[in-house]
Amino acid sequence: MSPPPLARQALVIGAGLSGSAVAHSLALRGWAVTVLDRAAGVGAGASGLPAGLAAPHVSPDDNVLSRLTRAGVRATLQRAQALLQSGTDWALTGVLEHNLAGKRRLPKAGLAQAPGADTAFDTSTPGSTLASPAQIAAAGLPPETPALWHSMAGWIRPRQLVAAQLQTPGVQVLWGQAVQHIERQNGLWTVFDGQGLALGQAPLLVVASAFDSLTLLRPLPGFAVPLNPLRGQVSFGHMNELNEAQRQLLPPFPVNGHGSFIHGVATPEGQAGWYIGSTFERNCEQAPVRPEDHEANQLRLSTLLPDLGAAMQNRFEPAHVQGWAGLRCTLPDRLPAVGPIDSESLPGLWLSAGMGARGISLAVLCGELTAAWLCREPLPLAPALAKHLAAERYKKH
Repeated sequence: MSPPPLARQALVIGAGLSGSAVAHSLALRGWAVTVLDRAAGVGAGASGLPAGLAAPHVSPDDNVLSRLTRAGVRATLQRAQALLQSGTDWALTGVLEHNLAGKRRLPKAGLAQAPGADTAFDTSTPGSTLASPAQIAAAGLPPETPALWHSMAGWIRPRQLVAAQLQTPGVQVLWGQAVQHIERQNGLWTVFDGQGLALGQAPLLVVASAFDSLTLLRPLPGFAVPLNPLRGQVSFGHMNELNEAQRQLLPPFPVNGHGSFIHGVATPEGQAGWYIGSTFERNCEQAPVRPEDHEANQLRLSTLLPDLGAAMQNRFEPAHVQGWAGLRCTLPDRLPAVGPIDSESLPGLWLSAGMGARGISLAVLCGELTAAWLCREPLPLAPALAKHLAAERYKKH
Protein backbone atom coordinates (compact mmCIF):
# COMPACT_ATOMS: atom_id res chain seq x y z
CA MET A 1 0.00 0.00 0.00
CA SER A 2 1.38 3.40 -0.99
CA PRO A 3 2.10 6.02 1.71
CA PRO A 4 -0.74 8.47 2.39
CA PRO A 5 -0.47 12.05 1.09
CA LEU A 6 1.11 14.49 3.54
CA ALA A 7 -1.69 16.97 2.96
CA ARG A 8 -5.00 15.46 4.02
CA GLN A 9 -6.91 16.74 1.01
CA ALA A 10 -8.92 14.55 -1.32
CA LEU A 11 -11.14 14.75 -4.36
CA VAL A 12 -13.91 12.17 -4.70
CA ILE A 13 -15.69 11.66 -8.02
CA GLY A 14 -19.20 10.39 -7.45
CA ALA A 15 -21.70 11.45 -4.78
CA GLY A 16 -23.59 8.18 -4.43
CA LEU A 17 -23.38 5.51 -1.75
CA SER A 18 -19.70 4.75 -2.43
CA GLY A 19 -18.47 8.31 -2.84
CA SER A 20 -20.40 9.70 0.11
CA ALA A 21 -19.15 6.86 2.33
CA VAL A 22 -15.53 7.56 1.40
CA ALA A 23 -16.02 11.29 1.94
CA HIS A 24 -17.66 10.77 5.34
CA SER A 25 -14.97 8.38 6.59
CA LEU A 26 -12.14 10.67 5.49
CA ALA A 27 -13.77 13.83 6.85
CA LEU A 28 -14.25 12.21 10.26
CA ARG A 29 -10.48 11.79 10.33
CA GLY A 30 -9.77 15.43 9.59
CA TRP A 31 -9.49 15.33 5.81
CA ALA A 32 -10.78 18.15 3.61
CA VAL A 33 -12.85 16.37 0.95
CA THR A 34 -14.37 17.80 -2.21
CA VAL A 35 -16.96 15.58 -3.90
CA LEU A 36 -17.83 16.16 -7.57
CA ASP A 37 -20.89 14.76 -9.29
CA ARG A 38 -22.45 15.37 -12.70
CA ALA A 39 -25.98 15.27 -11.26
CA ALA A 40 -27.91 18.26 -9.95
CA GLY A 41 -28.45 16.70 -6.53
CA VAL A 42 -28.59 13.60 -4.34
CA GLY A 43 -29.80 10.27 -5.68
CA ALA A 44 -29.57 10.66 -9.44
CA GLY A 45 -27.80 7.33 -10.00
CA ALA A 46 -28.16 3.87 -8.48
CA SER A 47 -28.14 5.42 -5.00
CA GLY A 48 -31.54 6.91 -5.81
CA LEU A 49 -33.12 3.49 -5.16
CA PRO A 50 -36.24 4.34 -3.10
CA ALA A 51 -35.75 1.49 -0.61
CA GLY A 52 -33.51 -1.52 -0.26
CA LEU A 53 -32.21 -4.09 2.20
CA ALA A 54 -29.07 -4.39 4.25
CA ALA A 55 -28.90 -8.17 4.63
CA PRO A 56 -26.02 -10.67 4.71
CA HIS A 57 -25.13 -13.31 2.17
CA VAL A 58 -24.80 -16.80 3.65
CA SER A 59 -22.98 -19.87 2.35
CA PRO A 60 -22.25 -23.34 3.76
CA ASP A 61 -18.49 -22.71 3.66
CA ASP A 62 -18.84 -19.14 5.00
CA ASN A 63 -17.02 -17.84 1.93
CA VAL A 64 -15.41 -14.44 1.38
CA LEU A 65 -18.60 -12.77 0.16
CA SER A 66 -20.53 -14.03 3.18
CA ARG A 67 -17.95 -12.73 5.64
CA LEU A 68 -17.67 -9.40 3.84
CA THR A 69 -21.41 -8.79 3.67
CA ARG A 70 -21.80 -9.69 7.34
CA ALA A 71 -19.19 -7.07 8.24
CA GLY A 72 -20.66 -4.64 5.73
CA VAL A 73 -24.23 -4.94 6.96
CA ARG A 74 -23.11 -4.35 10.52
CA ALA A 75 -21.15 -1.25 9.42
CA THR A 76 -24.12 0.07 7.46
CA LEU A 77 -26.54 -0.44 10.34
CA GLN A 78 -24.14 1.28 12.73
CA ARG A 79 -23.88 4.21 10.31
CA ALA A 80 -27.64 4.37 9.90
CA GLN A 81 -28.13 4.37 13.66
CA ALA A 82 -25.68 7.27 13.99
CA LEU A 83 -26.98 9.44 11.13
CA LEU A 84 -30.57 8.52 10.27
CA GLN A 85 -34.02 8.50 11.85
CA SER A 86 -35.19 5.01 12.74
CA GLY A 87 -38.59 4.11 11.37
CA THR A 88 -38.45 6.84 8.74
CA ASP A 89 -35.08 6.45 7.02
CA TRP A 90 -34.23 2.90 8.10
CA ALA A 91 -35.31 0.15 10.48
CA LEU A 92 -33.66 -2.88 12.05
CA THR A 93 -36.57 -5.17 11.28
CA GLY A 94 -34.82 -8.46 10.64
CA VAL A 95 -35.28 -10.11 7.26
CA LEU A 96 -36.76 -13.49 6.36
CA GLU A 97 -34.98 -15.20 3.47
CA HIS A 98 -37.16 -17.62 1.51
CA ASN A 99 -34.56 -20.24 0.68
CA LEU A 100 -35.82 -21.07 -2.79
CA ALA A 101 -34.29 -24.21 -4.33
CA GLY A 102 -32.11 -24.56 -1.23
CA LYS A 103 -29.57 -22.10 -2.62
CA ARG A 104 -28.61 -20.69 0.78
CA ARG A 105 -27.35 -22.82 3.65
CA LEU A 106 -25.88 -21.72 6.94
CA PRO A 107 -22.24 -22.59 7.70
CA LYS A 108 -21.51 -25.37 10.11
CA ALA A 109 -21.37 -24.39 13.76
CA GLY A 110 -18.07 -22.76 14.66
CA LEU A 111 -16.98 -22.10 11.09
CA ALA A 112 -17.54 -18.36 11.38
CA GLN A 113 -15.27 -18.28 14.44
CA ALA A 114 -12.24 -19.38 12.43
CA PRO A 115 -8.93 -17.72 13.40
CA GLY A 116 -8.59 -14.26 11.91
CA ALA A 117 -12.33 -13.84 11.38
CA ASP A 118 -12.78 -11.27 14.14
CA THR A 119 -12.91 -7.66 12.98
CA ALA A 120 -13.92 -4.27 14.28
CA PHE A 121 -17.38 -4.99 12.86
CA ASP A 122 -17.54 -8.48 14.35
CA THR A 123 -18.00 -10.81 11.41
CA SER A 124 -17.73 -13.66 13.91
CA THR A 125 -21.39 -13.19 14.88
CA PRO A 126 -23.46 -14.37 11.93
CA GLY A 127 -26.87 -13.20 13.22
CA SER A 128 -28.51 -15.74 10.89
CA THR A 129 -30.49 -18.81 11.91
CA LEU A 130 -33.10 -21.15 10.51
CA ALA A 131 -36.42 -19.33 10.49
CA SER A 132 -38.85 -20.40 13.18
CA PRO A 133 -42.27 -21.85 12.35
CA ALA A 134 -43.83 -18.63 13.66
CA GLN A 135 -41.69 -16.47 11.37
CA ILE A 136 -42.50 -18.65 8.35
CA ALA A 137 -46.20 -18.47 9.17
CA ALA A 138 -46.05 -14.69 9.64
CA ALA A 139 -44.67 -14.38 6.11
CA GLY A 140 -47.67 -16.32 4.80
CA LEU A 141 -45.58 -19.29 3.66
CA PRO A 142 -46.44 -23.00 4.12
CA PRO A 143 -45.07 -24.61 7.32
CA GLU A 144 -42.35 -26.68 5.63
CA THR A 145 -40.95 -23.77 3.58
CA PRO A 146 -37.14 -23.63 3.85
CA ALA A 147 -36.24 -20.22 5.18
CA LEU A 148 -33.56 -18.34 7.09
CA TRP A 149 -33.91 -15.49 9.55
CA HIS A 150 -31.38 -12.63 9.57
CA SER A 151 -31.70 -10.67 12.81
CA MET A 152 -28.95 -8.18 11.88
CA ALA A 153 -30.74 -6.89 8.80
CA GLY A 154 -33.33 -4.34 7.80
CA TRP A 155 -34.49 -1.81 5.23
CA ILE A 156 -32.90 1.51 4.43
CA ARG A 157 -33.55 4.45 2.13
CA PRO A 158 -30.18 4.90 0.37
CA ARG A 159 -30.80 8.48 -0.67
CA GLN A 160 -31.22 9.54 2.94
CA LEU A 161 -27.95 7.84 3.91
CA VAL A 162 -26.11 9.49 1.04
CA ALA A 163 -27.46 12.93 1.97
CA ALA A 164 -26.47 12.49 5.63
CA GLN A 165 -22.94 11.37 4.79
CA LEU A 166 -22.43 14.32 2.46
CA GLN A 167 -23.40 16.72 5.26
CA THR A 168 -20.37 15.71 7.33
CA PRO A 169 -18.24 18.74 8.34
CA GLY A 170 -15.18 18.83 6.09
CA VAL A 171 -17.10 17.60 3.02
CA GLN A 172 -17.83 20.01 0.17
CA VAL A 173 -20.08 18.84 -2.67
CA LEU A 174 -19.96 20.37 -6.14
CA TRP A 175 -23.04 19.36 -8.12
CA GLY A 176 -23.37 19.60 -11.88
CA GLN A 177 -19.67 18.90 -12.41
CA ALA A 178 -19.11 16.38 -15.22
CA VAL A 179 -15.51 15.20 -14.96
CA GLN A 180 -14.22 14.17 -18.39
CA HIS A 181 -10.48 13.86 -17.88
CA ILE A 182 -7.99 13.39 -15.05
CA GLU A 183 -4.23 13.75 -14.96
CA ARG A 184 -1.42 13.93 -12.44
CA GLN A 185 0.80 17.01 -12.39
CA ASN A 186 3.54 17.78 -9.87
CA GLY A 187 2.27 15.20 -7.41
CA LEU A 188 -1.34 16.38 -7.58
CA TRP A 189 -4.35 14.93 -9.37
CA THR A 190 -6.33 17.45 -11.41
CA VAL A 191 -9.83 16.83 -12.75
CA PHE A 192 -11.12 18.59 -15.88
CA ASP A 193 -14.49 19.10 -17.51
CA GLY A 194 -15.23 18.65 -21.22
CA GLN A 195 -13.95 22.15 -22.04
CA GLY A 196 -10.61 21.52 -20.35
CA LEU A 197 -11.47 23.63 -17.29
CA ALA A 198 -9.88 22.40 -14.06
CA LEU A 199 -12.57 21.52 -11.52
CA GLY A 200 -10.31 20.59 -8.63
CA GLN A 201 -6.89 19.40 -7.54
CA ALA A 202 -5.61 17.27 -4.66
CA PRO A 203 -2.89 14.73 -3.84
CA LEU A 204 -5.54 12.00 -3.47
CA LEU A 205 -8.27 11.26 -6.01
CA VAL A 206 -10.86 8.58 -5.25
CA VAL A 207 -13.03 7.53 -8.19
CA ALA A 208 -16.38 6.26 -6.91
CA SER A 209 -18.74 6.87 -9.81
CA ALA A 210 -19.87 3.26 -10.40
CA PHE A 211 -19.86 2.24 -14.08
CA ASP A 212 -19.03 5.81 -15.14
CA SER A 213 -15.65 5.19 -13.52
CA LEU A 214 -14.68 3.02 -16.49
CA THR A 215 -14.92 5.82 -19.07
CA LEU A 216 -12.76 8.04 -16.89
CA LEU A 217 -10.11 5.48 -16.00
CA ARG A 218 -9.86 3.34 -19.13
CA PRO A 219 -7.51 5.78 -20.96
CA LEU A 220 -4.92 5.56 -18.19
CA PRO A 221 -1.89 3.33 -18.87
CA GLY A 222 -2.14 0.02 -17.08
CA PHE A 223 -5.75 0.38 -15.90
CA ALA A 224 -7.33 -3.08 -15.99
CA VAL A 225 -10.24 -3.21 -13.51
CA PRO A 226 -13.02 -4.98 -15.50
CA LEU A 227 -16.06 -2.96 -14.42
CA ASN A 228 -19.37 -4.09 -15.91
CA PRO A 229 -22.85 -2.50 -15.85
CA LEU A 230 -25.80 -4.19 -14.14
CA ARG A 231 -29.24 -2.66 -14.71
CA GLY A 232 -31.94 -3.19 -12.12
CA GLN A 233 -35.60 -2.15 -11.97
CA VAL A 234 -37.81 -1.98 -8.88
CA SER A 235 -41.61 -1.93 -9.04
CA PHE A 236 -43.58 -0.14 -6.33
CA GLY A 237 -46.97 1.25 -5.42
CA HIS A 238 -48.84 3.04 -2.65
CA MET A 239 -50.02 1.29 0.49
CA ASN A 240 -53.29 3.24 0.59
CA GLU A 241 -54.32 1.59 -2.69
CA LEU A 242 -54.19 -1.93 -1.25
CA ASN A 243 -57.50 -3.53 -0.30
CA GLU A 244 -58.11 -5.28 3.01
CA ALA A 245 -57.49 -8.77 1.61
CA GLN A 246 -54.12 -7.68 0.26
CA ARG A 247 -53.20 -5.98 3.52
CA GLN A 248 -53.97 -9.13 5.50
CA LEU A 249 -51.29 -11.01 3.53
CA LEU A 250 -48.48 -8.51 4.09
CA PRO A 251 -45.56 -9.97 6.09
CA PRO A 252 -44.53 -8.00 9.21
CA PHE A 253 -40.92 -7.81 7.99
CA PRO A 254 -39.08 -7.67 4.65
CA VAL A 255 -38.67 -10.93 2.74
CA ASN A 256 -35.89 -11.72 0.27
CA GLY A 257 -34.58 -14.75 -1.56
CA HIS A 258 -35.80 -14.03 -5.11
CA GLY A 259 -35.59 -10.30 -5.14
CA SER A 260 -36.91 -8.51 -2.07
CA PHE A 261 -40.33 -7.39 -0.87
CA ILE A 262 -40.52 -4.38 1.45
CA HIS A 263 -43.57 -2.42 2.54
CA GLY A 264 -44.42 0.55 4.73
CA VAL A 265 -41.48 2.63 3.51
CA ALA A 266 -42.02 6.06 1.98
CA THR A 267 -42.06 6.33 -1.80
CA PRO A 268 -40.31 9.26 -3.55
CA GLU A 269 -43.64 11.16 -3.34
CA GLY A 270 -43.67 10.70 0.44
CA GLN A 271 -46.56 8.25 0.75
CA ALA A 272 -46.01 4.84 2.35
CA GLY A 273 -45.34 2.25 -0.31
CA TRP A 274 -44.58 -1.36 -1.16
CA TYR A 275 -41.59 -2.49 -3.24
CA ILE A 276 -40.53 -5.60 -5.14
CA GLY A 277 -37.34 -6.12 -7.14
CA SER A 278 -34.99 -5.81 -8.53
CA THR A 279 -34.38 -7.23 -11.95
CA PHE A 280 -30.83 -8.11 -13.05
CA GLU A 281 -29.74 -7.22 -16.58
CA ARG A 282 -26.05 -7.50 -17.29
CA ASN A 283 -24.10 -5.54 -19.92
CA CYS A 284 -26.81 -2.90 -20.26
CA GLU A 285 -25.57 0.68 -20.12
CA GLN A 286 -28.96 2.42 -20.02
CA ALA A 287 -31.60 2.35 -17.28
CA PRO A 288 -35.09 3.17 -18.59
CA VAL A 289 -38.16 1.93 -16.71
CA ARG A 290 -39.72 -0.87 -18.79
CA PRO A 291 -43.23 -2.34 -18.62
CA GLU A 292 -41.90 -5.87 -19.17
CA ASP A 293 -39.80 -5.54 -16.03
CA HIS A 294 -42.92 -4.81 -14.00
CA GLU A 295 -44.21 -8.13 -15.29
CA ALA A 296 -40.93 -9.79 -14.27
CA ASN A 297 -41.23 -8.29 -10.80
CA GLN A 298 -44.84 -9.47 -10.50
CA LEU A 299 -43.61 -13.00 -11.24
CA ARG A 300 -40.78 -12.45 -8.74
CA LEU A 301 -43.29 -11.57 -6.01
CA SER A 302 -45.44 -14.58 -6.91
CA THR A 303 -42.41 -16.83 -6.51
CA LEU A 304 -41.18 -15.22 -3.29
CA LEU A 305 -44.57 -14.90 -1.55
CA PRO A 306 -47.08 -16.90 -3.64
CA ASP A 307 -50.31 -15.93 -1.83
CA LEU A 308 -49.42 -12.25 -1.70
CA GLY A 309 -48.24 -12.30 -5.32
CA ALA A 310 -51.57 -13.73 -6.47
CA ALA A 311 -53.54 -11.23 -4.40
CA MET A 312 -51.52 -8.24 -5.65
CA GLN A 313 -51.56 -9.13 -9.34
CA ASN A 314 -53.83 -6.16 -10.15
CA ARG A 315 -51.37 -3.77 -8.47
CA PHE A 316 -48.99 -4.30 -11.39
CA GLU A 317 -51.38 -2.84 -13.95
CA PRO A 318 -50.02 0.31 -15.67
CA ALA A 319 -52.50 2.57 -13.87
CA HIS A 320 -51.18 1.52 -10.45
CA VAL A 321 -47.54 0.42 -10.61
CA GLN A 322 -44.56 2.76 -10.60
CA GLY A 323 -40.94 1.97 -11.33
CA TRP A 324 -37.39 3.00 -10.66
CA ALA A 325 -34.37 1.74 -12.59
CA GLY A 326 -30.65 2.30 -12.15
CA LEU A 327 -27.24 1.03 -13.19
CA ARG A 328 -25.07 -0.78 -10.68
CA CYS A 329 -21.46 -1.75 -11.32
CA THR A 330 -20.04 -5.27 -10.94
CA LEU A 331 -16.78 -7.18 -11.17
CA PRO A 332 -16.30 -10.81 -12.24
CA ASP A 333 -15.56 -12.06 -8.71
CA ARG A 334 -18.64 -10.25 -7.28
CA LEU A 335 -16.43 -8.26 -4.88
CA PRO A 336 -15.80 -4.50 -4.88
CA ALA A 337 -12.50 -2.92 -5.90
CA VAL A 338 -11.15 -0.61 -3.20
CA GLY A 339 -7.88 1.27 -2.70
CA PRO A 340 -5.04 2.26 -5.02
CA ILE A 341 -5.40 1.18 -8.63
CA ASP A 342 -1.65 1.01 -9.20
CA SER A 343 0.38 2.59 -6.41
CA GLU A 344 3.56 2.55 -8.51
CA SER A 345 2.45 4.03 -11.83
CA LEU A 346 -0.66 5.92 -10.61
CA PRO A 347 0.18 7.06 -7.06
CA GLY A 348 -2.65 8.80 -5.25
CA LEU A 349 -5.37 7.43 -7.56
CA TRP A 350 -7.81 5.21 -5.65
CA LEU A 351 -11.05 3.43 -6.47
CA SER A 352 -14.19 2.44 -4.59
CA ALA A 353 -16.55 0.71 -7.02
CA GLY A 354 -18.00 -2.64 -8.07
CA MET A 355 -20.55 -3.05 -5.26
CA GLY A 356 -23.01 -4.68 -7.65
CA ALA A 357 -26.45 -5.12 -6.10
CA ARG A 358 -24.92 -4.92 -2.60
CA GLY A 359 -24.09 -1.21 -2.39
CA ILE A 360 -26.25 -0.76 0.70
CA SER A 361 -24.42 -3.61 2.43
CA LEU A 362 -20.86 -2.85 1.31
CA ALA A 363 -20.32 0.86 0.56
CA VAL A 364 -19.94 2.00 4.18
CA LEU A 365 -17.44 -0.78 4.89
CA CYS A 366 -15.45 0.11 1.76
CA GLY A 367 -15.35 3.76 2.83
CA GLU A 368 -14.00 2.77 6.23
CA LEU A 369 -11.45 0.45 4.65
CA THR A 370 -10.28 3.29 2.39
CA ALA A 371 -9.84 5.65 5.33
CA ALA A 372 -8.10 3.02 7.46
CA TRP A 373 -5.57 2.27 4.73
CA LEU A 374 -4.89 5.96 4.14
CA CYS A 375 -4.60 6.84 7.82
CA ARG A 376 -2.59 3.72 8.74
CA GLU A 377 -5.22 2.62 11.23
CA PRO A 378 -6.25 -0.90 12.21
CA LEU A 379 -8.44 -2.23 9.43
CA PRO A 380 -12.17 -2.82 9.84
CA LEU A 381 -11.54 -6.29 8.40
CA ALA A 382 -8.96 -8.98 9.00
CA PRO A 383 -6.09 -8.25 6.55
CA ALA A 384 -6.54 -11.66 4.94
CA LEU A 385 -10.13 -10.70 4.12
CA ALA A 386 -9.41 -7.09 3.16
CA LYS A 387 -6.94 -8.17 0.49
CA HIS A 388 -9.83 -9.68 -1.49
CA LEU A 389 -11.16 -6.14 -1.99
CA ALA A 390 -7.89 -4.50 -3.05
CA ALA A 391 -8.25 -2.84 -6.45
CA GLU A 392 -4.63 -3.76 -7.17
CA ARG A 393 -5.68 -7.39 -7.50
CA TYR A 394 -6.40 -6.42 -11.13
CA LYS A 395 -3.05 -4.68 -11.62
CA LYS A 396 -1.25 -5.76 -14.77
CA HIS A 397 2.06 -7.44 -14.03
